[in-house]
Amino acid sequence: MTIRKIGVLGAGAMGGGIAHLAAAKGFEVVLCDVEQRFVEGGINRIAAFMDKSIEKQKMTVAEKEVALKRISITTRMEDFASVDMVIEAIFEDIEVKKSAFEKLDKICSPETIFGSNTSSMSITALAAATSRPDKVVGLHFFNPPLIMRLVEVIRGYYTSDETLKLASEAAQMMGKTPVVVKKDTPGFIVNRVMMPQFLEAIRIVEEGIATPEDVDTAVKLGLNYPMGPFELMDYTGVDIAVHVADYFFSESKDTKWNAPQTVKALIRAGRLGKKTGAGWYEHKKKGE
Repeated sequence: MTIRKIGVLGAGAMGGGIAHLAAAKGFEVVLCDVEQRFVEGGINRIAAFMDKSIEKQKMTVAEKEVALKRISITTRMEDFASVDMVIEAIFEDIEVKKSAFEKLDKICSPETIFGSNTSSMSITALAAATSRPDKVVGLHFFNPPLIMRLVEVIRGYYTSDETLKLASEAAQMMGKTPVVVKKDTPGFIVNRVMMPQFLEAIRIVEEGIATPEDVDTAVKLGLNYPMGPFELMDYTGVDIAVHVADYFFSESKDTKWNAPQTVKALIRAGRLGKKTGAGWYEHKKKGE
């Protein structure tokens, strides 16, 4: 089997970025979301990003036109009937994801591979919502998908070697470096390493040891990270970080994953990071 046509479910930052990446690398893409305004917003962001690439002489006008022609947009999952692989990139709620996989299972060919862009949730649990658990795999791209080089390829309990191979090859064809997560465990590799750092950074601030600014500076200069933990939480979404920590806690019942009250208060105040204009830091919204 060769993967030539990819369906992307979810036209937000991650889904749109994956669709853009796949189309730019020669795949035919079907981009789907629940409302027309969401898919139109996704394709408009893709076109705007391509325009910036043209300005920087990283892409030609002709290449933009060819790539955009490879993407079709829809609000109907039924339009995934002819794809070779679906990459799900919707909200991090396992019941919502399972519902989507259950619907896709009835629409897609029995040979279609289902990949989930989940950052932490069980691939085995998602696969259980289908009649093809051997063809369900984790494909965790990082934000922004066009720039970040890594893709975690996660084996669920029943994921076949062939599915793992095809998913890894697809990631490579998109110009990414795949790493295989051999066991379906919460957080996989990167979030398993990153979440304790987030939570400990918050506790350092909560205990009055240092400010978020100084923690970020210390981590960037002392560990040579491109972003500090508070900058990164603001960039990816403060709510996402807490959602992942809560999932870890629900799976393990280990109190080390219990998010501190400081960050919970931030979320209650609607300070979710750059997307809301404020998180740990104040941010200018687009257009300001």
